[in-house]
This record gives sequence, structure tokens and C-alpha cells, in this order.
Amino acid sequence: MKKKNTKIVYDERIKNTPLRFINRELSWLNFNERVLSESENKENPLMERLRFLSISGNNLDEFHMVRVAGLHRQIKEKVFTRTDDGRTTKQQFNDVTKSLKLLIKKQQVVWNKLKKELGLKKTKILETKLEFKNEKKKIEEVFRKNIYASLTPLAIDPAHPFPFLPSQSITMVCALKNKMNKLSYSLVIFPPKLERFFKISKPNNFVKAEDIIKSNIKIIFPDFKLINFSLIKIIRDSDIEFEEEAEDLILSFETALKKRRRGVVIGLYIQGRVEKKLLAFIKKSLKVDEKRIFRVSSLLDINSLNEIVEKSDEQLKFKKFKSRFPQRIKDFNGDCFSAIKKKDLIVHHPFESFDVVVNFIEQSASDKNVISIKQTLYRTSDNSPIVKALIKASNKGKSVTAVVELKARFDEEKNIKWAKDLEKAGVNIVYGFVNWKTHAKISLVTRKEQNEIISYVHFGTGNYHPITAKVYTDLSFFSCNSKLADDALKVFNFITGYTTPKKMNLISYSPNLLRNDLNKYIQQEIENKQKGLPSGIWIKINSLIDKEIIDKLYFASQSGVKIILIVRGICGLRPGIKNFSDNIEVKSIIGRFLEHSRVFCFSNGFDMPSPKNRVFISSADLMTRNLDRRIETFIPITNSTVHEQILNQIMISYLKDNQNSWILQPNGDYLKENIDKSFSAHKFFIKNPSLSGRGSSLKKYEKKK
Repeated sequence: MKKKNTKIVYDERIKNTPLRFINRELSWLNFNERVLSESENKENPLMERLRFLSISGNNLDEFHMVRVAGLHRQIKEKVFTRTDDGRTTKQQFNDVTKSLKLLIKKQQVVWNKLKKELGLKKTKILETKLEFKNEKKKIEEVFRKNIYASLTPLAIDPAHPFPFLPSQSITMVCALKNKMNKLSYSLVIFPPKLERFFKISKPNNFVKAEDIIKSNIKIIFPDFKLINFSLIKIIRDSDIEFEEEAEDLILSFETALKKRRRGVVIGLYIQGRVEKKLLAFIKKSLKVDEKRIFRVSSLLDINSLNEIVEKSDEQLKFKKFKSRFPQRIKDFNGDCFSAIKKKDLIVHHPFESFDVVVNFIEQSASDKNVISIKQTLYRTSDNSPIVKALIKASNKGKSVTAVVELKARFDEEKNIKWAKDLEKAGVNIVYGFVNWKTHAKISLVTRKEQNEIISYVHFGTGNYHPITAKVYTDLSFFSCNSKLADDALKVFNFITGYTTPKKMNLISYSPNLLRNDLNKYIQQEIENKQKGLPSGIWIKINSLIDKEIIDKLYFASQSGVKIILIVRGICGLRPGIKNFSDNIEVKSIIGRFLEHSRVFCFSNGFDMPSPKNRVFISSADLMTRNLDRRIETFIPITNSTVHEQILNQIMISYLKDNQNSWILQPNGDYLKENIDKSFSAHKFFIKNPSLSGRGSSLKKYEKKK
């Protein structure tokens, strides 16, 4: 990528102005542009480039449904507060809309380029008349067998008003004329589960669903002639509100979810050029003005490209690898309890299998000596083995408590279902706090061993989700340290019984302690620097936007503390400004896996890396919501091997990474430099075993060295 002009000059007044912050929404769009850029990265296999393009489309849809919708709502409700970076609501909405449209346009350009490259690899999207003529029989067969019966043409006239179109729905709006030459309008709404790309012939010839429908339009409307048509996609406001004082929280959420489906149209995506009268009909029917229209040249739903990826040849994708299962657990014949009791263990997903977490819960459910299981559930899979294990445990007479977070965005319906299933099995269901999300990832198992009760605890940086654990980088920490287990119990009691812990042993938690503790650790680094001791901060998170923490990091930088931040997505901090933030470096790692683990490292008066540094893992990002409005945990790593693994192996590898890294510039741009001797943290983790899980394989590993 060519270097942009990144020079930025501020005087001392920046300390007290909004200029010191990068806008949250624009920073997120910049992140999605980095994701999109991976679809142009020739180092990635062709199908993986298509996957990155698809991911960027999915990300934009969610951003539009939630963040843009929020801005639209603020304008409608006349909310006039300024953002931290100084923008009014209207300024922010206009800037975000402009950037959004540019990103959508770039997606279409990338898609058209990738189409040509796919053709060279014998993967073709059929679009021309000649191509359709050659495959006419097959296309008609696909239409009759796989599409026709699922379609419902809807005439629009005084007796048939314009119907409700769900968010993200694809609809063909048709202008038709009958034999009397009378104009009428009809809709063909695509079913939500209708395939978007049909593989119709070998080796890999695909046809878009809308092209198949259009070529068979006579079958749908036998008495009409198609004059004009337009393909549209609706984006509705999908944030939800619920009654805070509702007696039945599930009922309140179910009602709110129904309202979400009928949210205001905040985006109308239109494919290609549309005839004026037809466009006027669409705008009037949906009550949409020009500001909410997004014109797309080629493909409405970029996220649907993942269908081609899933149906295509493996040789055009990343080479598969098998997640390792920690040898140390194998050394104990798969007995998680014995392995954890021997020594603390950390599992690095997806390079090490999430099966370890599943096995831990399943063993807890089956083990006759286990007395109780306490579990948080924020997001999990459709056919969750974790939920099944909790149901099994309850059926076996164990005391099981599940903290189910209903406010996990876009997973609310799934979590309601799990809550009902668990409750039927006798599991104690707790929904936590009405105003705070329970985002902490904790499992706490009590087990009777001889004449005492031993507690085993799991803390995660990610969700209890076996599917996403294959593509998200996360850390799973297991321990039977009595102080950690006691702290975990206190957090559970806080959630289930609203009993605020008087004193914690080791861990910190939000919303009560974490903000103060983070400030304390940063302040300690400032004081160490002033005393002439080594100082430094390494942090790896998904988002950094909290105003107070950013200002504290600026102050640390001005005090001479060297700070390296690995922030995957949103970052409101401006690094590299002379005499202000020139001791701060910010990098974003975008690659094969979605960076999701959260790690915090503080020098503590010793050069980094050192066994004396403070190391923590957490479920929290540095956003105001995580620190003030969520239940989060912040776990100190005291075991020497786990400490070494996180600091010397994981964090050092991320700091060395230059193949997947983008460097944030003071003006808010990100640069990815071409480096001859490149190093990929992801490739390193695939090849090298984690320190704390090596067990008996350590001897073999040392012999090889």
C-alpha cells in the first residue's frame, strides 16, 4: 500500500481539545476497510480473499443496522450532544454515511476484480446472454426444483398494499404490463434461506438467484410482460429497547425482538440503474428519502459470497491444520481435573482445541464427585455441547446455575431458547442485571475429593462457542488456585444475589473495581519511570475508546513510558504526536484469524519481558461500556509457565508480527508496509506448541531444539 501523508502537527492545546480523539464510528469503518483490503492481498488464497470480502459485507450490514441506526435515531429525537472528538450528531451522521458509501463502492470494485480472477481459476459467475443460452436447460431445472415453489409474487394495488419487508431481505420489484398494456407493480420477496448462488455445472459455474428468477420471470408472471425491475435490500434499525422494570424479563425481550423486526428503514440498497417511475414507486412505498439510498453497481449482499467459498475447491483456501490438544491433559488420560490440579493451564484457541473447554464441562457433568457447576453464557452455538452438558449435569442431580445474558446482540433469540431448555431441565437460570450485561466468561466447578471440596475454575477471553473458537484467537485459563476460585464465586454471587464482594483476593472486575485498578497499574508505570526504574505497557484488545483511559495513556507517554497497543478494531487514541503521544505505538492485526484475546502487561519495574512483569487476561475491552456497564473479569497470571507463555510466546509473537500488522498513524490512517523478512504470528502459533500444555512432549521438543 502506498504511504499517505501522515504528518500531523498539534500544539500544546491538543491536551484539552477533542482533536486528541479519533471518531469511534469512523475508526470502525477504517477497521472494516482493513478487512476489505485483505481481499486484495495476493498473499491470501483466492477463496480466502473472497471470504474477507464477504466478512466485510456482513460487518457493514451490522454496522448499518446498529450504529448508523443509532445516529439516525438521535437526529430524529433531536439529541444534540457532541462526540468526544467534537462532532455534532448530524456531522457524525454525514461523515459516517459518506465513508459508508465509499466503502460500499470499493466492495463492488473488489468483487468485479475477484470475479475475473475466479474465472482464471475455473470458477465462473455466469451473467451474459450467451452463457445463459448455453446452460438454459440446467438453469430452468434449478429454477423449478430449487426456487419456484418458495417464491410468492405479491401484486401491489389498492386491494394489496405494499407489504412489510424484513431487515436484510432481498426483493425484486417488478414493473409489469398486461395484455391491455396496463402498468402494474409486483414484488418477489426472496425467502431468507434461499441460496444466493447456485452451482449449476462443472467444474465451478455459479449463477445468482436473481438472474435465474429473472430469466424465468414468464413462469412467475405468465400473463404479463416485464418492463422494468429493480433488486433492493432493506436495512432496518435493529437495536432493541425493553422495559427495565419488566416483571418477566424474557417476555420483555421477546416483545422487543418483535419490534426490532419492524424497525424503521434506515437504509435502502438498490442494485444498478433504476427507471425513474419505478424508483419513485419504491421510495414512496418504503417512505425513504434520497439520503437513505445506497446505490450498488453489481451485488447487493456482499456477505452472500461466502456461499461460493463454502462450495468451492479446498486448494484455493488456506491449508487446513489440526488444532492441538494439550499433551499435559493427555498425560492424565484425558482427566481435566487431575491435569489442572497438577498445574495451571492456558489453552490458546484456535491453535489449541476448544474441545478442552467442552471436555472440562462434560467431565464435570458426568463425574460423580462433582457437586455444583456455575456457568456464564453470553454467546454459544446452535447445537451447543456446553448447554447439553449443563442439562445432563442437572439431570444427574448436580446443582447447576447458568447466567444467561439476554442482551447479547443478535443472539437474543438463541439465548432465550437456551434459557427455556435449561430451565426445563431444572437448571437455576439467572439473567443478571437489567442495566449491565454479563460479559465475563467463567465456569466454576466444585468437586468433593476425599474429605474436602476443591474448586476448579475456567476464565476465558472469548465465548463458550465451539464454532467461533475455530476462527477467533482466544485464551482459556484453567486453575484450581483457591484464591482465584473464591474470587470467581464472589463474582457469581454478585450476579445471582446482588451481593457486592467486600474484598477480592486476586481478580478485578467491572463495573466496581476494574477502572480504578487499570488507572492504578498505569500510574505505577508512570511512577516507576520517574524513579528511574524500567517501565512499559503492552496491551492487546479489540477496542480502545474510553476517554479516561486514553487520557491516562497519553499522560503515561508524556512521562516517558513506552506503550505498545495491539488494537484490532476501534481505536480512539492518536499515537506518535510529538511531545504528546510519541511513546505510544498502535498496531492492528488482521489475518487468517479474528484477533479476540485480551491481554494486559505492565513492566512493574522490570525490563519487558520478565517473570516479574504483571500479566493479566480479561473478557473486557477498553470501552466505557466494558468498564462501567458490564460485568467483566480481569485475571492476574501468577503461574510462572502460563505467565511465560502469554508474555514471552504469545505477546512477543504479536509484537514481532509484520505480515498481518497495520500501523496507526497520528492522522487516523493505517499503513501496512511491505517487509522482505516477514513474520506471521498466526503461522508461528500453528507450528509451535504452547508452553503450559506441553506436558511430556516437552522432552521431545527440547531434544529437537
